[in-house]
Amino acid sequence: MSSKELTKRSGQFPAVWDDFFKPWNDWFSNGFSQMKPVTIPAVNITDSNDEYKLSLAAPGLKKGDFHIDVDGNMLTISCEKEENKEEKDSRHTRKEYNYQSFSRTFTIPEEVSKEKIEASYDDGILKVKLPKKEEAKRMAITKNIQVK
Repeated sequence: MSSKELTKRSGQFPAVWDDFFKPWNDWFSNGFSQMKPVTIPAVNITDSNDEYKLSLAAPGLKKGDFHIDVDGNMLTISCEKEENKEEKDSRHTRKEYNYQSFSRTFTIPEEVSKEKIEASYDDGILKVKLPKKEEAKRMAITKNIQVK
């Protein structure tokens, strides 16, 4: 091996060190590049005469990963998911841990019937229906008044 090859740089280390650090370089370049950034799911809220609909984009989760709680006039949607991955070969063991969590809290309007709140999860979207009380539905009826 020539001195030119020894001093050739690949990343931060000379080429001669690449083979020595290969397992660790592979782990870090593959493992850390696949880590997901911490994000808070996007939420859309729509209002109709009968209910509010909350749609939260949270792909890759399961129904059981969500916790939805009502405390007074606060609705809290939270999630915790932990994954453990282990790879073994004849010389090395590689373990990775991935932990995702988020929590979103919303103020529930007084016209919502808290006992009738429902949630479903399908195709990566958590949908929460917040039905309005009958009195609120009646008040929401619009009427056109003619001028005399």
